[in-house]
Order: sequence, then C-alpha cells, then structure tokens
Amino acid sequence: MKTAFVKKASVISVDESPKPTLNSGDILVQMHACGICGSDLEKVFGQYGQPSMRLGHEPAGIVLDVGDDVSEFKKGDRVFTHHHVSCYDCHLCNHGNETMCKKYSETNLSPCGLSEEYVVPAWNVSHGGVLKISDSLSFEEAAMIEPLACCIRSWKKYSYQEGDSAAIFGVGPTGMMHVMLAHVKKFSKIFCFDVNDFRLNFAKKFNITESINSMDENRKQKIFENTDGLGVDVAIIATSSLKALDDAIDVVRKGGTVMMFGVPSKGAMIDLDMSKIYSKEITLVTSYAASETDTKDALDLIESSKIDVKKLITHTYPINDTQKAFEHAKSGDNAMKIIITK
Repeated sequence: MKTAFVKKASVISVDESPKPTLNSGDILVQMHACGICGSDLEKVFGQYGQPSMRLGHEPAGIVLDVGDDVSEFKKGDRVFTHHHVSCYDCHLCNHGNETMCKKYSETNLSPCGLSEEYVVPAWNVSHGGVLKISDSLSFEEAAMIEPLACCIRSWKKYSYQEGDSAAIFGVGPTGMMHVMLAHVKKFSKIFCFDVNDFRLNFAKKFNITESINSMDENRKQKIFENTDGLGVDVAIIATSSLKALDDAIDVVRKGGTVMMFGVPSKGAMIDLDMSKIYSKEITLVTSYAASETDTKDALDLIESSKIDVKKLITHTYPINDTQKAFEHAKSGDNAMKIIITK
C-alpha cells in the first residue's frame, strides 16, 4: 500500500509500506479522503519537520477489517477517524484540557492518515475516536470534521453574545470555518484579513462585512469606522503570521478577546507592548487541536447543513501527487481546502 512520508525538509515521498497488522480492538480503514492541515505543512516545510513526523490527521474512509473484541464497527462502515484520543480521567481531562492529556499525544493512526490503509488503535476505537458517517456525507466532507472541530473548540474558550463582531486574520480553510461559525453564532459584523487576493475575494461570498488586505495602511481604521470606534469583540488569528497578533491587539475592543488559533513556527518570537494588553483588559487565549466532543459537534453541524464545508473544498489530488498537493497548499494559489484522495 502507498503511504506518504516526510523524507527530508520540504520533501515528501510516497512509498510502498507493509500492510498493517490488526491487534485485538483495532480496526483497519481504507482512506478515501484526507485533508491537508496547516500543521502538516509545518511538518514538511517548517522548522520542526523530520522523517518521524506522521502526515494526515483528517482522514475518512471505509472499514476494511476489525480486530477481535470490536462490536461497534464492521466491515463496510463509513467512518471519520480521530488521530489523538485522550483518557478523560486524568487531572487535565477533568479540567477540560483534554488535548493536553498525556494519552492524547501518545495515540495515533498507523502508519498515518495519509496512507491507502491505516490502523485505528484499540484505544481510539474504544474511546470515541471513530465516528460513523451517513451515506449522504461525502468522504471529502467528512475529512473536514477534524479542522472544524478544532475551530469549534476555540469558540468554547471565550464568551460572546449574539450581535457581536469578529475580525478573522487569515482566511484560509480554518479561517473560513471561523467565518461560518460566526454566522452560526449570529454575529452582526465579520471582518476578514489576508494577503492572498484569491482568499480575500473568496471570503466576500460569505456575507461578511469587509475583506481587508493585511498590508493596507488603513486596515485598522476600517475596523473602527465600522464598529463605532470600539473595535471588534473577538479577534481570531487563524494564521501562523505573528504580525497578525499585533493588529489583533490593536483592533479588538477594550475587554475583548484575542484567540491565538493558527499554528506558529517552532521558536517563533514576538515583542508585545504588554501595557496595551493590560490597559485594554484584553483576554489572550490559545486553543490546541480538538477532543472527541468537538468532533461530534463538528459532525452534527456538517450533517445538519448548518455549515456547508463543501464550499471550502477547491482541489483534490490522488495520494501519488501528495508532494504537488502540499506545495499547492503551501502557496495557497487560487486554493482553499486541498484534499488527498485514494
């Protein structure tokens, strides 16, 4: 079977790998679709990429086989599979920090989600890491469950009200999911920032207030002109660029929230004027990955058509073209979500 590996910095190889062996409680899945995430791009093109890194944590497919003691799933089931699953019993889990759980980082798909076939370990199977999907849901849509779940988790970390306003910095696939969630939450004004003209124009199709180039000298003023001088209630940074953090602190209102959602490069540093954060009483919060509760919430939103993730999928590539797909995702050239298929 074919599996995509990080061969070296910026290089992916698609090699033949041994067919996985099932242990008791495991299930074997044939991958039909797997999204490319910003963290995948960081593993390949960023500062911490190395051959041991596993690619692909947004896979969906069909169950090919089940190990002994598996009763909930059978051959032929259409499923989404989560790569990390927490214990739900430790101090961190009991405080709502499931993605910080030691077990969360220890669990994973084998050999990885970007493989023609992969094993979901017994722990994941028995702890909510596998969700059955309806026949009406495409595998490409199901591959969007995990990134949407990550966005949903971040929205649980701060308070907001119907009619609030948001500025979203970086309107790639997850940035656009934040736009869609803001609509679900009935926000009255949504401002989108990016340097990619295709994505800025793409965002305009989603009934936003304004699409603003991050290099525009008047970008901050445009926010204040449209919020009675207050600034936005929530600023979501859905990009790895830390320059957006400076802008977010400036345009969020007094007492507002800045959500650090995008994945920064390892070792990324920034100088902040802490007096601004203090005097404006800004809440600065981060969000990492998603729990099984979040993935179930994401599946509900997609299957109920409250969020139409199909609108975000612009390109698909077969697994043999994984290198080309990753380069396309990195460039963002006329692209939103890029999906690898079998």
